[in-house]
Amino acid sequence: MIRLFILLATCAVNLPALVLARHPNVVILLTDDQGTLDANCYGSADLHTPHIDKLAATGVRFTQAYAHTVCCPARAMLLTGRHPQRNGVHFWTQGDMNAVKGINMALEEVTLAEVLQSASYRTALYGKWHLGAHRDYGPKEQGFDEFFG
Repeated sequence: MIRLFILLATCAVNLPALVLARHPNVVILLTDDQGTLDANCYGSADLHTPHIDKLAATGVRFTQAYAHTVCCPARAMLLTGRHPQRNGVHFWTQGDMNAVKGINMALEEVTLAEVLQSASYRTALYGKWHLGAHRDYGPKEQGFDEFFG
């Protein structure tokens, strides 16, 4: 009986590590107006970005991508995995969450946050949303548990 207890206790101690192994942290940094050489990890010799470099060294870096010239379509592409002609966000949307409904990313669009939620992740967005011009189209309606911006 004592051996069984020790075996179960040992398994229970390792359980958090097993859960973490199945659900690694996912952090996506999206910045506006950043050039391809604005971080050391992408080849900058002039700018010093030690924290970004450390994240890049221990994580996954995107090295080939397409970007839209306006922030809203670029954000929608990152969150939906769909080109602006498919996700419906073609240009800049208003940032006023109390504005009249009109220019928004459709609620039917499945976002990365919604997919992560379905896999038992907690999701958060900190910063600029700019994908909905009305409170009904905010980040919490598109899969984010927490939003500050």
